[in-house]
Amino acid sequence: MTPRQAQAALGAWFAGRGWTPLPFQRAMWRHYLAGESGLLLTPTGSGKTLAVYGGPLLEALQERPPPRRRGSARPLQVLWVTPLRALAGDTALALRAPLPALGLDWQVGLRTGDAAAGERRRALEGRLDVLVTTPESLSLLLSHAPTLEHMRRLRCIVVDEWHELLASKRGVLLQLDLLRLREAAPQARTWGLSATLGNPQEACQALLPDLPQAKLVRGARARPVRVTTLLPAPGERFPWAGHLGLAQLPRVLEALLAARSSLLFTNTRAQAELWHQALASVWPDDPAALALHHGSLDPALRRQVEDGLRAGTLRCVVATSSLDLGVDFPAVDQVLQLGSPKGIARLRQRAGRARHRPGASGSVVCVPTHALETVEYAAARHALRAGVIEARLPPRLCLDVLAQHCVSCALGGGFRAGELLARVRRSPSFAALDESLWQAVLDFIVHGGAALGRYPDFQRVSLDADGVYRVHDRRIARRHRLSIGTISSDGSVRVRFLRGGELGAVEEQFAGRLRPGQRFHFAGRLLELVRLRDMVAYVRAAHGPSATVPRWQGGQLPLSEPLGREVAALLAAPDASAEMRWLRPLLALQTGLSALPSPTHLLLEQVQRRDGQYLFCYPFAGRRIHEALATLLALRLSRQARNSIGYAVTDLGLVLAPERPLQLEPARLHALFSTEAVEADLREAVNLAELARRQFRGIARTAGLLVPAPPGGAPRSLRQLQASSGLLYDVLREHDPGHLLLAQAEREALDEALDLPGLLRTLHDCAHRRVELRHPPTLTPLAFPLWAERLRGKLSNETWRERVLRAAAQLERRHGR
Repeated sequence: MTPRQAQAALGAWFAGRGWTPLPFQRAMWRHYLAGESGLLLTPTGSGKTLAVYGGPLLEALQERPPPRRRGSARPLQVLWVTPLRALAGDTALALRAPLPALGLDWQVGLRTGDAAAGERRRALEGRLDVLVTTPESLSLLLSHAPTLEHMRRLRCIVVDEWHELLASKRGVLLQLDLLRLREAAPQARTWGLSATLGNPQEACQALLPDLPQAKLVRGARARPVRVTTLLPAPGERFPWAGHLGLAQLPRVLEALLAARSSLLFTNTRAQAELWHQALASVWPDDPAALALHHGSLDPALRRQVEDGLRAGTLRCVVATSSLDLGVDFPAVDQVLQLGSPKGIARLRQRAGRARHRPGASGSVVCVPTHALETVEYAAARHALRAGVIEARLPPRLCLDVLAQHCVSCALGGGFRAGELLARVRRSPSFAALDESLWQAVLDFIVHGGAALGRYPDFQRVSLDADGVYRVHDRRIARRHRLSIGTISSDGSVRVRFLRGGELGAVEEQFAGRLRPGQRFHFAGRLLELVRLRDMVAYVRAAHGPSATVPRWQGGQLPLSEPLGREVAALLAAPDASAEMRWLRPLLALQTGLSALPSPTHLLLEQVQRRDGQYLFCYPFAGRRIHEALATLLALRLSRQARNSIGYAVTDLGLVLAPERPLQLEPARLHALFSTEAVEADLREAVNLAELARRQFRGIARTAGLLVPAPPGGAPRSLRQLQASSGLLYDVLREHDPGHLLLAQAEREALDEALDLPGLLRTLHDCAHRRVELRHPPTLTPLAFPLWAERLRGKLSNETWRERVLRAAAQLERRHGR
């Protein structure tokens, strides 16, 4: 078939579905057929899948080989890597769709954790033309020696949703595997697909470090996003602090019933469970039209919800980030965001789930849970109009990932040290890898290092006489393949009906507090615990009044730094948006009692109450950075005079609560925000060894030091994992203090748990602003949420909610609001 005929055939398939190829799709096909690789930046819903898939289809039509017997060996044409297993199934359906009409007999298959045994076998034996997989499953495939041989004639590698992988260890693992693949198949073109990125050049370099001429292609223009907010009526009492927002239930229900189908996004799984429960109690429609979707639910339950969205049988799904990514739901008419999205890219991504069709605009209805969140919505609107998007930075020198990759290479045919080092250094994540660190990695995979060299379990790789590193022990090989990946799901308890199927998993700490007969809400159901055995919670359906809801660690998203800057700028110069007009009385009260923050000055408020002195500070840098900053400030203030200083943080600021009153001199306040000796001060202020110990568990698992649970066996408990990793950590600290994984755990504790880079940026910003110390007579609207957060750490026979509501009522009476 000639190129013109191939174009006509593909165009006819588009026309048969009522579509016309977009200019950027045709441009992508030309780039591919010219042998080019690169990164495509285009919004969700603009047709990026067909933009990159059309090239291989046209190439196949032009070269159309003779028909092949079903099941015969065939060279892999397209390798499609996606970050989520749920996306893999949806992507495979999309890739199969044009094949019959084009007359191509390609076999499209899956290789993910959810794939059937037959599909896994076909992928391993090289009997597919198109393979859809995840980074972990790709790494597992490459640990088998024949895989590279099957892929040497590979034509196209696609990395979908690259922005979701870029800033994580999953992305680092994929970088290494892609370098290995492109070395084996240099003719393969590689394309990354991304919707929302603030640093596209760096993202392109991370994906294609060995291709400096890689193309950065911008597809369709960003869809306009309409942001509206469900605001309370003027004069209506609305909380100054909180995160559930159930006071908004009537307005949310009204908005849901006004649309044919909606997604209600929350930021945490616990919040999703609570809101699903609340909506179910007042839902006037068919109960089956209301559903729940989050990452802790069983995959079968999630698939049912996704199928219902595609079929248009669901009116509302309460969801978390589990539905953020590219599964297509063209039937969804409306997206609601409960609480602040905490990030500009996240809001754009979620808004794009509504009317997920090329050319359609995105929209999102924001639902504040407390008054100050309305500023974040107005700030996000400003940022979207200005094209501001957060950057995603790839991690550096993840030696645990490198060690895992080395063992996989040793399993997948073996490697020579010099050749592998040269390849690894081409990755930006390991460009700074020096000879001593590389030798330490080799020593670690061969015998575990100085402290673990006597134990056979840690002697995984052998250096053979021909200079090649290989794995010879089948038991070691099996254990390593069970451990491949960087995602740790240990420490969870499966929830299963006593007679019936699985519902998902809750954290072990939550399940461990339950007693037989206790009730809890999970998976949109009221359940009663029957017994807890072998890391499985056996339950039955229950009836009656409300019950507890599981909490998951790490559920709170921090405010992004770009969105924080937009919030600070908007508070300093409020615009005429509906949100800021609604907030005028509150901002006037803030100004009357104290002042409004500004990008040019740093607002500090010192408030004296009956229960002590409080110092409030508002850098607007996000919860995680404020946590480290509060610790640093408390240490530096305590050096001026012996004291004990408590603290609490929110996304907008922090509060320090000293036991002895602080004597604050305005002239010396600037010194508190100095960038000098920050790392040394943090080491003094926090128990870095304990933070590193916590970080070490994930590192040890990725590096292969923790033995995984066997298939079909009971998963290891969090206590067992903590004991195993803690023992390893203590042994290494005592007998091999220079071990490469100890140094990595400490570095990650500083950079991730304490966000040292972000803290330095915030200190630098504060140091260049004028410090303005105010002494308001009472708590201000900005201070109240911080004071309320501080209450959580105090012992009382009242609930936190009761104390906060009582204090809010007192302030409202005092200020007439």
